[in-house]
Amino acid sequence: MLEIKELSKHFGGIRAVDGCSFTAELGRITALIGPNGAGKTTAFNCISRTMTPTSGQVWLDGERIDMLRPHQITARGLSRTFQISRNLSDMTVLENVICQSRVSGWRDLFRPAMSRQEIDKAMGILEFLGITRIAHEDGANLSFGQKKLMDLAALLMSDPKIILLDEPAGGVNPTLLEEIIGHIRKLNEQGLTVLIVEHNMELIMRLSHRVVVMAQGVVIADGTPEEVRGNPEVLDAYLGGALEEAA
Repeated sequence: MLEIKELSKHFGGIRAVDGCSFTAELGRITALIGPNGAGKTTAFNCISRTMTPTSGQVWLDGERIDMLRPHQITARGLSRTFQISRNLSDMTVLENVICQSRVSGWRDLFRPAMSRQEIDKAMGILEFLGITRIAHEDGANLSFGQKKLMDLAALLMSDPKIILLDEPAGGVNPTLLEEIIGHIRKLNEQGLTVLIVEHNMELIMRLSHRVVVMAQGVVIADGTPEEVRGNPEVLDAYLGGALEEAA
């Protein structure tokens, strides 16, 4: 579904991402992990074109997308979340979610701001995530965890083929974390491909089919959770005992 070829992003003399290559297989959950400063989020930014890569290629479903604009990439089926929610605080949850609807072009100028079809679709997604009760709550009034769920709902409005989740468990309480894990599993079972950046090793080992490990801008390991868990370079040099504890 997604193929990254020799992707690089340099900031002056700093090589945040340095010739990074990996794939996210169709219908699978792939995790991108590594220590702080490994280049994971920068790679996400380059894949989604919220940041322009220095070099390399990104292929989505057989089509090269690294030269496209962010909205064009979204239209081709790739959507992402961010570590920090980017909701519009003076709009309701429902309005924030509908903002992510697919754009049909100039015809949208003649439609209502929120069509009946969009409202029904958004409410269906909120119901799937169990948050219809906050549909008319202002974004500014949400807890951190509720914002994470709202971001996930907004992501689904564009009918993506693959979603990139940047630390969906960050700052979330254990109960809500279990809900988020369940939602990601259900979406994947329905055929959605997932690429996830996350520091929570327990979540990664439970959820992922494949794990890619980055450090200092390069990929140092790529395999199943069991293979990565037993990789001495990953355990000793980069993640210490975190994976052993998760195991």
